[in-house]
Amino acid sequence: MSTATTTVPCDVKDLSLADAGKRRIEWAAQSMPVLATIRKQFIKTQPLAGIRVAACLHVTTETANLMIALRDGGANITLCASNPLSTQDEVAASLVRDYSIPTFAIKGESNDSYYSHLNAALDSAPQFTMDDGADVVTLLHTKRKDLLPAVIGGTEETTTGVIRLRAMAKDKVLAYPIIAVNDALTKHLFDNRYGTGQSTLDGIIRATNILLAGINIVVAGYGWCGRGVAMRAKGMGANVIVTEIDPTKAIEAVMDGFRVMTMAEACPIGDVFVTVTGNKSVIAREHFDKLKSGAILCNSGHFNVEIDLDQLAAVASSRKEARPFVEEFSMKDGRKLYVLGEGRLINLAAAEGHPASVMDMSFANQALAAEYMVKNHAKLEKKVYPVPEDLDKRVAKMKLESMGFSIDKLTPEQEEYLAGWSEGT
Repeated sequence: MSTATTTVPCDVKDLSLADAGKRRIEWAAQSMPVLATIRKQFIKTQPLAGIRVAACLHVTTETANLMIALRDGGANITLCASNPLSTQDEVAASLVRDYSIPTFAIKGESNDSYYSHLNAALDSAPQFTMDDGADVVTLLHTKRKDLLPAVIGGTEETTTGVIRLRAMAKDKVLAYPIIAVNDALTKHLFDNRYGTGQSTLDGIIRATNILLAGINIVVAGYGWCGRGVAMRAKGMGANVIVTEIDPTKAIEAVMDGFRVMTMAEACPIGDVFVTVTGNKSVIAREHFDKLKSGAILCNSGHFNVEIDLDQLAAVASSRKEARPFVEEFSMKDGRKLYVLGEGRLINLAAAEGHPASVMDMSFANQALAAEYMVKNHAKLEKKVYPVPEDLDKRVAKMKLESMGFSIDKLTPEQEEYLAGWSEGT
C-alpha cells in the first residue's frame, strides 16, 4: 500500500518510488517512436474522448507509455496488473503521481489482492476493456455481469487470452466484440518471438546467473514464443531440445536444427526447462521423478499452471528460497529441483519483460485497435476479430521509417501483372 497520499484512486506499493518510475518511463519512451507518433495524433484528434477504459496489463514502463497515449487521446483509464509478479512498483507509483492514472498493482500481491485490483478496475464501469490474459473479460462475464451492457468492445494482448476468448465466442457467451491484438503480424511475429525469446533468457540469467553455453535447455512448445526462446538459447550456445504435441511444429523444430523428443525423454538430460505452451501440467507429477538433480524449471506462458507446482510440493521433502526468485525443492531421494519465479512469467517476475523497441509495435497495435473499435463497434458482432490488415501494415511501415529503412513500391505494370492471369511464360 502506498505510504503517501494522493487524490487519484490507487493501490500501489509506495508513491515515493515515483521519481525512479518516471525516469524509467521516459527511458522506455525513447525506444517507442511509433507509439509516440500515434500519441501526437491522438492529442489532435481525441478518438477516445470520454471513453472509460479498464486496462489489465503488465504494469511496466512500456505499458505506462501506452496508458499515457490513451489518456492523451481522451480516454479515462483505470489500470490493474495482469499478473501478480509482473508489476514494476516504481512505474505504478509514477503513473499515479505524475500522470494521474488510477493504478491498482503491487509486485508480489496475493491472489486476493490481485482480484480486488481487477474489481477496482471494473468499478470504473468501463466501456472498453484492454486485457492481457482475459481475466478482466472473464470476471465481467461471471461475477460482474451487471456491467456488461455498457461495454462496447475490447482488445486482447496475448495468446492465452485469445484462446480463452475464442472459446467464449464459440460457446456464444462473449457479450461484446474484441480485437485479438496478439494475432497482428506486427505483434506475434516480433513481440512473441524476439521479445519473449530475449526477455525469457534475461529472466533466467538474472534469477540464477548460470552459464547457458553448453547446457541442455528444453523448450516446451514451438509456437512463436517457443521459437524465440529456442533461437536465442541456441545463439547463447545452449543445446536446445524441443517438446511438442503438434507434428507440424515438431517437424519445423527439427528442420530448424533442434532435437525433438517427448518431455519424458527430455527429463533425464535437461538442465533448464522453459514452458511456453499456454496449457496446464506440461511438466507434471510423472516428470518430477525423472528430472536430474539441479534441474531448473521455469515458465514463460501467461498463467502459472504449466508446471504442476502443487504436485511438486506434495512429493518434495522440503522447500526453501535459494536466492531471489529461485525456490529449491528437496526430493526424498536427495535430488534438488529449482523453480523460478513461482512458476509465473519468468521474463517479468525476475526481469523487465520485453524490450521497449518491440513493445512499440505491440502497443501501437493496441492504440490503433482501440481507436478502430470505438469508431466501428456498432457494426461488429460479438466475436473475436483480427487487427485490420491496413492497421497492421501501417504499424510496420511506421516502425521501418523510425528505424531509417525504406522499401520498394510496385509499379503500375507490376500491380497489373499480379492482379491478372492471362500473361503466362
